[in-house]
Amino acid sequence: MKTIVLKGDARLDTGKKATKALRIEGKVPCVVYGKNGNSHFGVYEYDFKNLVYTPNTYLVQLNLDEGKKLAKLQDIQFHPVSEAIIHADFMEVSLDVPLTIDIPVNVSGNAPGVRAGGRLIIKIKKLTVKGMIKDIPDAIEINVDKLEIGQNFRVGDISIKGLELLNTKANSVVSVSATRASISAATEEAKKK
Repeated sequence: MKTIVLKGDARLDTGKKATKALRIEGKVPCVVYGKNGNSHFGVYEYDFKNLVYTPNTYLVQLNLDEGKKLAKLQDIQFHPVSEAIIHADFMEVSLDVPLTIDIPVNVSGNAPGVRAGGRLIIKIKKLTVKGMIKDIPDAIEINVDKLEIGQNFRVGDISIKGLELLNTKANSVVSVSATRASISAATEEAKKK
């Protein structure tokens, strides 16, 4: 799994006045929750660009004054008007403990249902998986080369060694639905017979 590095400066004060001063400097107040306690720090807002504004999922290597920590982005808060990042929470992860994280879905192939006039619909863009960090892929690949009109590719159809998918097995990830054009073409074809 890919990792992004963030450099954080320790925060000694955590009150309203301190966080306001931190935001004026262009930094985002952050906290990382870990097994050995919590650490409060600040990261420049610009450094979040490649972590937040992407369809990919990354682990984060936090370079803090007290050392390096491997973490995942747990929660992020945005300003309601300006949409600036105002706070971020991280959860420390370990290489020997299973991790629960959302992984993006990549669709590949050319569905026969689409060639026949149907429309490909991606219903779930990220799937929640649980497993060891070494087993978690960067993305879950789904090939739609066999999907006809009206068919679905469900969560239960996906199997990845070493990972448990936490989404409901009956949920449709990708489907090919009929369009008006494909329905009228089928109706015309039926009338000719």
